[in-house]
This record gives sequence, C-alpha cells and structure tokens, in this order.
Amino acid sequence: MSTFRGLEMAKQAIFTQQSALHTTGHNIANANTEGYTRQRVNFETNKPSPNASRNRQELPGQIGTGVKAGSIQRVRNQFLDVQFRGENSKFGYYETRNEALARMENMLNEPSDTGLSASMNQFWQSLQDLAVNPENAGARSVVLQRGKSLAGTFNYLSDSLNKIRGDLKNQLEVTLKDANTMLEEVNKINQEVRNLETHGYAANDLYDKRDVLLDKLSKIIPIEVTYDKQNNGDGVATVSIVDDTGNEIATLIDGKTDTVNTFSETGIYSEVNKLDVVSQIKVGDMTLSMDQLLSSKGSLSGLIESQGYTLDGQTVEGDYPVFLSKLDAMAFEFVEAFNNLHGDDFFGFDGNITDQNGAAGAIKVVLEDPTKINAGSESGNGQNALDLADLLHEPLTDLDDSSMMDFYESVIGDLGVIAEHAKRMTENTTILKSQVENQRMSVSAVSLDEELTNMLQFQHAYNAAARSMTATDELLDQVINRMGLVGR
Repeated sequence: MSTFRGLEMAKQAIFTQQSALHTTGHNIANANTEGYTRQRVNFETNKPSPNASRNRQELPGQIGTGVKAGSIQRVRNQFLDVQFRGENSKFGYYETRNEALARMENMLNEPSDTGLSASMNQFWQSLQDLAVNPENAGARSVVLQRGKSLAGTFNYLSDSLNKIRGDLKNQLEVTLKDANTMLEEVNKINQEVRNLETHGYAANDLYDKRDVLLDKLSKIIPIEVTYDKQNNGDGVATVSIVDDTGNEIATLIDGKTDTVNTFSETGIYSEVNKLDVVSQIKVGDMTLSMDQLLSSKGSLSGLIESQGYTLDGQTVEGDYPVFLSKLDAMAFEFVEAFNNLHGDDFFGFDGNITDQNGAAGAIKVVLEDPTKINAGSESGNGQNALDLADLLHEPLTDLDDSSMMDFYESVIGDLGVIAEHAKRMTENTTILKSQVENQRMSVSAVSLDEELTNMLQFQHAYNAAARSMTATDELLDQVINRMGLVGR
C-alpha cells in the first residue's frame, strides 16, 4: 500500500465528517420548521485492501481504507405516521361535528329566559290570564303580542339554523377545494421525487413537505399511503381513501402513473324537502355514494352529517335538517291545532305552506284585532282561552303523541346528548392524537442538546482527521527530503 494512501484516507475522513457537520447544522437550522424530520449521515467503511487476486500483496490481513458517507437518512417511523393519520381523521370528524352542534346549542340558548320554551310559556301564561279576565282589553292585547313573539321566535330559530347551514355548505366547498389543492401539490412533489431518486438522490426535504400535506389531508378524509420505493429513497406516494375498517374506497393519487383524481366541487347537492343536501361526491370519474362517504370519518363527513344529506333522494338526514324538520313540525301542528280550536285563524303562514316543510320560518299572527280573540262562547266566559292554553300541554298526533312542550324538551334533550357525545369524543381524540404526535416527535423531532453533542463529536473527528493528514505529510516529508542524506 502506498504511503500516499494515508493522505487519501484522511481526506475522505475530513469530507465525511464535514458532511455530518453540515447535516447537523441543517437540523439545527430547521429545529422549529413545521414537519421537519431530523436527518443523520450513515457512515460506512470503504472497501478494504487488497482485493482477492492472484497478484495481491502478501499481507497478514486486509487493511482498512477509511470511511465514507453512505447515505443521509431521515429518522422517521412510518408506523407512527399511519397511527397519527388515523387519529387525525377521527379528530377532524368529531371536531367538526362538535363545532357545528355547539353553534346550534348556543343559538337555541336552552334553557333560558329568551329561548323558544320561554316564548311558549309566556304565550301560555297570557292565555291563562285571558281565561281569568276574558273581557279585559289589556289581556287580549298581551295574548296577541305574545303570539307575535312566539311566531317571531320560530322565525328567528329557523332563519338562524338555515344561515348556519349556509355557513357549513360554504365550509364544505372550501374543504373540497383545500383537499384538491393538497392532492395537486402531493402529485407535483411525487414528480420531483422521482426525478431526484432516478439520479440516486434521497429527497429528504421533499419527503417532509409531502408528509405535512398528507397529515393535513388525513384530517379531511381517512387515507392510506403506500410507496413505490426506488434506490435508497422513500419513493413516490400512492394515496387512497379508506373506510373505518381500512378497506379502500377510491384512489386519489396513483404515484406510479402520476394520476390525480380530485374531488368534484359541483353537482354534489340535491334539493329534497326544499333543502339543498349532499347526495353524492365524485372523485375523478368515480361517484362515491353517501354510504361510502359517511363510512370515512373525517372533517368532510362531519360537515356532511352536520349540513345535511340524503341516502335515497327522498329523505333528509343530518343534524341541522333533522332539527329544522322537527321545528317545522312543531310550528305546523301547533298552528293547525290552535286555529281549529280558536275557530278563526289566529296564526298563519307567509307564502304557500301546505305541509310542514318551512313552516317555522313562515309562521305569523294573521289576526289583527285583539277583540276577535275567541276567549269563550259567552261574555265573561274564558273557557276557550283556557282550552287554548292547555293545548300547549296536550298530545298532538303528528308530534309522536307528545305535547308541544314535551316534544320540544325531547328535541333539546336529544340535541344535548348528541352534542355532549361529540364534545367528549373530541376531547378523547385530541388526547390520543397528542400521544401519537408526542411519540412521533420523540423519534423525528430535532433535539438541540443532541445536535450540539453530535456537533462536538464530528468536530473532534474532523480535527483528528486533519491531524492524521498532517502526520502523513510529515512522514512523506521525512522520506522525500531527508532520507538518504546520512554521511554526506
């Protein structure tokens, strides 16, 4: 082995430790970068000398020829990525439903002195007072005003719920656009990754960008990610939608063919019972049924369940449409029963209302003259006013044989149970997601203490390699400039 081999070994050692120092500096610089995964240089020994051959140098064994940087690797556990994305999908679903149901609860404000139940009680009390003093003009005026207040409360609740549904509809459309943007970006990164890996490079920083996008996408809809690996890199990603049991529903990105199937942002609504509700969503050329969408728990399905959907094109389901339909049923059945008992129409509807659909938003008081309120059949007789007051607590057939008050209390109770469940599951999924995220961070995040320790280690190794080069240089100087001068 040549004496000059020592210089080459020292040079390779310097370059290798230098690459490790550069990687350590890159880690430190990106310690606070979102989604960054710490990297490390994998050192490998060079091929020893001599090789096995007939004219090899006779030595008692092979001699090492130094070190080289084999690869620069991301320190990441893909199993934890799968766990995180699964929990993130559940968190997105329950967080979305919790926010939507919380808005409904805040708007209804029950129990309180300003909600629908308070308006019904005030109207009932005014009828009770009229029954005691049927000839009192003031009592009649109070009944009329309390009736208008009750109708106005119905109108307000209906309008407010529909406005929130409109907000959820807009949020659903924005969510689809965001998902499509992420899919396009992931596909572009796939193309860049393929180009780099073809030339033998590991695109670590591009992998990080892709993983950040996939994490965000997993909150919208549950996904499964597989990789077509090339050389030493992670390869291109294929992304599919999966249901709660992990079965594939549709392919969003085919990494092998660079094909992207985006969500259709139009043609997803159908009008059922005067409401625009989700009936289907297309992914590429494939139409996803509502059963498939609802089996994929993410923020997208949470928005669909809150805003409203139809499975058969005839029946409306979802948190807000169901509550609106019950509110409409209350308003319509109450008006029918009240007017029948009153005789002349006391309540009516704006527009052409022939069934329950839209009744709560259209209810109004049509009686203008308080003297025409039918309090009783004879002067001084308030029996009819008393019967009208009792109507609020009498069973109505189309309200599941419940009274108006009992039916409304049942609806509010059901809402409270659903909202509490969504809130509890949001808290649970937040904890589970945080636990997995902490595990992932413990593996992949940058520890400044550890990086500083590595920096000192690589710095000392760099200095030692430089000293080795100096020692070899002194040996060569001794041989070239001093050897053979003795005795002259």
